Amino acid sequence: MTETAFSKPRWLRDLIRFLPLKSQFVISDNVRDLQAIGVPNGPTAAIPLINCLDAELRALGYEDVILFRPFSGFSLPGGGPEQTLHDTLRRNGFGGSNSGGIGLDVLAASLDAFVASKGPPATLIIDFASRLVNRSDVLSAPEHALFTRAQIASHSATSRPAGPERRPFYNTVIWISDREADLPDWLTVDNPRIRTISIPSPDGATRKSLAGSLLRILKAGHETSPAEAAAAEETFVNLTDGLLLSDLNSIAQLGRTEGLPITQIADAVRRYKVGVTEDPWQRIDRAKIAGADEYIRRRVKGQEHAVTHLLDIIKRAVTGIGRSGSTGRPRGVAFLAGPTGVGKTELAKTVTSLLFGDDSAYIRFDMSEFSAEHADQRLIGAPPGYVGYDVGGELTNAVREKPFSVILFDEIEKAHPRILDKFLQILDDGVLTSGRGDRVYFSEAIILFTSNLGIYRTGADGERIANVGPDDGQETVSTKVRQEIENHFKLVLNRPEILNRIGENVIVFDFIRRPIAEQIFEQIVSGLLEDTASLAFTLVISDRALQILRELCLKDLTNGGRGIRNMVEAHLANPLARALFDTGATSGAFEISDLIPGAVTSISLTEKSRSP
Repeated sequence: MTETAFSKPRWLRDLIRFLPLKSQFVISDNVRDLQAIGVPNGPTAAIPLINCLDAELRALGYEDVILFRPFSGFSLPGGGPEQTLHDTLRRNGFGGSNSGGIGLDVLAASLDAFVASKGPPATLIIDFASRLVNRSDVLSAPEHALFTRAQIASHSATSRPAGPERRPFYNTVIWISDREADLPDWLTVDNPRIRTISIPSPDGATRKSLAGSLLRILKAGHETSPAEAAAAEETFVNLTDGLLLSDLNSIAQLGRTEGLPITQIADAVRRYKVGVTEDPWQRIDRAKIAGADEYIRRRVKGQEHAVTHLLDIIKRAVTGIGRSGSTGRPRGVAFLAGPTGVGKTELAKTVTSLLFGDDSAYIRFDMSEFSAEHADQRLIGAPPGYVGYDVGGELTNAVREKPFSVILFDEIEKAHPRILDKFLQILDDGVLTSGRGDRVYFSEAIILFTSNLGIYRTGADGERIANVGPDDGQETVSTKVRQEIENHFKLVLNRPEILNRIGENVIVFDFIRRPIAEQIFEQIVSGLLEDTASLAFTLVISDRALQILRELCLKDLTNGGRGIRNMVEAHLANPLARALFDTGATSGAFEISDLIPGAVTSISLTEKSRSP
């Protein structure tokens, strides 16, 4: 197992540098996480911030480090006998008592005495400082008194030489706050005696410094070859981008608890992120996927190339071919483009049925509903302070509930460009941060976009004209549509990076042409007549009526299969319902002998005797 040399983090170096120069510090942001600290002649360790500060301050020459927390009062970071605490408090001007439930008034009264104390150098760490106030812009009298005293104390404090090297020391006050803004701005802004320090989320170097010691606790961690250990560490570091050190520690403990070997650290990360113990992709019936071509082509007709391409994406998702263990990107991404009514949404439903056994199991968003600038708040949730913050986003909530899913973004070109920026995070890193700050992972999902882009284009004078038509060949349609999609993302939206992340998975559907339209027509009509059987009617249609209906329904194919279905409803379903209703019959056998087109199509219905 390799170890990585680790220097002190920047925030800690900043603190050490300014301790002789500033009397107070405000440390904020990633303060509830573990902090990386180098162990002499050993690996990097991850310890709580309070323990990290205690160790560093004592190493620098501070004799006493005192911790204050709301409601629990004063304590020593390392613990110890009650008498030791009392002696330390008395030595530093706090008196000898530490009653439970200590409040702001006692802390405020103690600040002056602590800062002016002439004993050995000491530090007072005020933890959970954000909880000392209700609102930083509207302070109560005790809150105002506390921070006014702190402001005055920061200016009245003087340093004094101490230790064998006679270095300058203040009796330092350190405020630990979730955010700098949680404290009154007049305390810190333009105050030359207070230094604000932000602790960032751990970067790759910090995570790598801890990876070796954390992974050693996994099964066979000590016996793993150096090459396997290095590969596991690299995977661990890459997959935990954006996570805290406490998350890394939890992932290692989860892997140990579930008996995962170090070579399966990616599985431990996945389980921690999405909460799924088994990998659902490994439980998919491969035989069902292998025989899916015929099943899909029964539902999506005339789009063999699109079916093959999307099935390839599904098979890659199942097998993991080409999927790096060091990435959290979605299992598959496809951009389904083409004319309306050619089977784009139907193909998405069919793929969902293959994977889940249910057409409706996919997560669908009609992006025409997200055309407003701030509609992204519906997807990810409103930010803090806004109405609906506690509800969360529709997309982030859905994926957190069903991480293993097909997510369909229908008519993506109708979404506001601001929303498209959210897809950069999803496609690149497989993660999206909700309005509440939660990270939601898309690493187990298949992302599908549908679009009508490229079917029409904007002419020289601004009018909308057809870019492709049914008379164009399939290859011509594909080339022109792809070019128009590329122009839209590059020139109109100025977001070529989104298209770049989709790559070669832009699947262009062909127009529904006459031979395929015939098949769709036959399937729809047969289905309609069969459905009437459940209503106690037996129906047949004469060749003449069928031919007239066929010509009516197939004379215009610009709206694809959906258009054919609409025409069948207008010229068969509606007049058939009218004719059956007018007979007064509630059951029986009938023949549709003739069909009479007109402003409103009508049919001739002949009653037939049932077969014995």
